[in-house]
Amino acid sequence: MGSIKTIRGADGKPEKYIARYRNPMGKSRKKTCSTKEKARAHLAKVEADKLRGTYVESRLGRTKFGPWAEECLAGKIDLRAATKARDESLALNHVIPAFDSAPLSAITRTHVQKWIAHLTEKGLAPRTVRECYRIMGGIMAEAVESRMIPESPCRKVRLPRIDSAEKHFLGPSEIERLAEATPEGHRALIYTASFLGCRWEELAGLKRSNLNMLRRTMAIVGTIERDRGKYRYVEETKTDTSRRTLRLPSFVLEILAQHLATAPESDFVFPSAEGGFLRYDNFMPRVWAKAVQRAGLEPLTFHELRHTAAALMIDQGADPLQVQRRLGHKDVRTTLKHYGHLFPNREDDLNDALERVWAETKNQRLVSFSCPSDEEAVVSIAETSRK
Repeated sequence: MGSIKTIRGADGKPEKYIARYRNPMGKSRKKTCSTKEKARAHLAKVEADKLRGTYVESRLGRTKFGPWAEECLAGKIDLRAATKARDESLALNHVIPAFDSAPLSAITRTHVQKWIAHLTEKGLAPRTVRECYRIMGGIMAEAVESRMIPESPCRKVRLPRIDSAEKHFLGPSEIERLAEATPEGHRALIYTASFLGCRWEELAGLKRSNLNMLRRTMAIVGTIERDRGKYRYVEETKTDTSRRTLRLPSFVLEILAQHLATAPESDFVFPSAEGGFLRYDNFMPRVWAKAVQRAGLEPLTFHELRHTAAALMIDQGADPLQVQRRLGHKDVRTTLKHYGHLFPNREDDLNDALERVWAETKNQRLVSFSCPSDEEAVVSIAETSRK
């Protein structure tokens, strides 16, 4: 359990008490206390924390937040380059400056709540504020796991609400208007996005080798990724479930065949004029914005073509799992969260189906009662004659 050493003064009276013990890693530690009771209480707490697995090194809690945050961010090896760059940017601009020189153990829930309020007052978008809080929570969670602090201050913190804006969907005639307003070399991209619901980076990174015209399939296996202002192609989708193979409708197949016959020579299905992949920052102002304006569909983002595809699928009777798989959502709950209100209420259809099941079952019972088998008829006649 440890030991207590008494330090006496010049007059021989106890002056202080040193509690000695070993941490869970077996390293010797000590704490100076003013009374023996406090020294005993500290040793008892240490042993209890070791048994519960909640032991923390008080000296580690004095670590400054800034250096610890940078260490945590540098250790993130499971993130895509673009995601890591985004998190580092938010941390360097909004998280680390707020707590830079504060010891980890000194940061409280109240401090975090005030910081959230400050970010909101500065005019940061609610989604950005929540992302900053997520990063802060991850850094403090690492401190808890490393036995630097007993618990994270990022708990029960009130966050700004994200108002869910009504999504913009195009109808078939509007899709046609937009395609006609788009330069001919990019029309196939508009149709593909509107009817298949792929993300921009998935279509920009779609290679011809992943398009099988004979089998009528399109394999989504890579994307165009932006990292610190530079673009590159990566054999990696947003999530594992984003890696998917889509069966193509005949009309999309025909559109793509015509497009590939005249498109610049390239590894990519939707290349730039020079044959490389399309860059978002170039395509949007030079092609997209002008086409949207000519079609009279402002305001409209390219991502809303993905919403359009989802709405069209649902309108044609697709179930949630079909929509989830087509869009590459990780979980069907994501699909229902974004598009659940579009699925029709089919309660009456369900009740009609149950009525049919009930009626068919009841008819079968009536038939079995009214038409006994020959054997049952013989037994019945025999029982009647005995009576």
